[in-house]
Amino acid sequence: MSTLELTKENFDQVVGDNDFVLIDFWAEWCGPCRQFAPVYEKASERHPDLVFAKVDTEAQTELAAAFQIQSIPTLMIVRDNVAIFAQPGALPEPVLEDVIGQARKLDMDEVRRSIKEAEAQGSPDGQA
Repeated sequence: MSTLELTKENFDQVVGDNDFVLIDFWAEWCGPCRQFAPVYEKASERHPDLVFAKVDTEAQTELAAAFQIQSIPTLMIVRDNVAIFAQPGALPEPVLEDVIGQARKLDMDEVRRSIKEAEAQGSPDGQA
């Protein structure tokens, strides 16, 4: 499966319509991004049930800013509209496979419960 190009116009639809989206924030001039690209592409072929997408941070500055991307490449994983992983750096193939495996195993009900608890603790009156 080839990777999708995410833009501010299609981002919400792609992420909203898919349960598991990997996003590679990159730029053409970035050496580590070019090094990571074939690793990411191979992973997309090994995991045809997942959506692999890319955000060109030069062309999509608003998306990069919205996600506070300060270093590229940055890999983000979104499951059920929740960002569950974000890490800068070109991941080696075995590390990327491990991250995908861990992300697949997450109990998203538990993740949402943890988010609600954290939000409740962060509000002054204890209400979310």
